[in-house]
Amino acid sequence: MEATRVTVDEIRERMNRGEDFYFVDTRNPTAWGEAETKLPGAIRIPADSVEEHLADVPRDRAVITYCT
Repeated sequence: MEATRVTVDEIRERMNRGEDFYFVDTRNPTAWGEAETKLPGAIRIPADSVEEHLADVPRDRAVITYCT
């Protein structure tokens, strides 16, 4: 499956239509710790550890990853 870039507005529109997403915060530990905003419900998997956590990511909905 190919990754696609989406904007916040696109995600908001899709959520308003009832789509369900799984959010993964891939910021490094320093950026995550210093962030004032954290998306409720997102899980944190640092980008350099994604492969180790693939089994934790559901396959029944779109996965949105984000970082700084």
